[in-house]
Amino acid sequence: MVTGGKTIYDEASLVALLKKRDRPAFEHMYRRYSSALLGILLKAVENEEIANDLLQEVFIKIWKNIDAYLPERGRLYTWMLNIARNTGIDYLRSKQSKQDNQNQTIDDVVYHVDRENQVSQQVDMIGIRSLVERLPPGQQLVLEYVYFKGYTQEDASRELNIPLGTVKTRIRAAILELRKEFKEDTR
Repeated sequence: MVTGGKTIYDEASLVALLKKRDRPAFEHMYRRYSSALLGILLKAVENEEIANDLLQEVFIKIWKNIDAYLPERGRLYTWMLNIARNTGIDYLRSKQSKQDNQNQTIDDVVYHVDRENQVSQQVDMIGIRSLVERLPPGQQLVLEYVYFKGYTQEDASRELNIPLGTVKTRIRAAILELRKEFKEDTR
C-alpha cells in the first residue's frame, strides 16, 4: 500500500519481498526496526559504537538468512530480536570483547581495583573472610570466585574446570557451614 509517497508493507508481503531480495523492502525494514534492534544491542554491550557495528551485522544476517524465517513460528520482529540478542551475546563471548575489556583505560582499572578493595575490606570487617578460611579448600575456592570475584556459577565452573553441579553443591555446603559458624561466632 502507498500512502503519502511511502510504501507500507504488511508483515506477510514484507517477508515475501525480502525473500525475493527486494531492496526497497529491506530499506523499509531497516527504517522500521533498526532503532528497536539497536536498543537490544545497546542493552547487551553497553557501548554505542560497538552496538552500531553489531546492528549492521544483524541486518546482514537477516538479509542472508531471511529464507530461514518461518511465519508459523512467530512474528518477523521477534525473529529479528532474537538475531540481535544472539549477536550481542556472541560478541560478549568473543575474543574481541575480552580484548576490549583488557584494554580498559587507567581510570577504569583504578575504579575496578578500588571497588574490589572496598568489597574485600567490607567482607574482612564483618569477619566473613576468617569464617570462609575455616571451610575445606574446594568450598573456599568456589566461594572466592562466585561471591568475592563476582563470577556466575557457570563462569566459575568453566574457569575452575569443574562440573556446574559440583560448583552448586560446594556453594550450598559452604553456605550451610557458614551459617553454623556465623551463629557460633555471634554468640
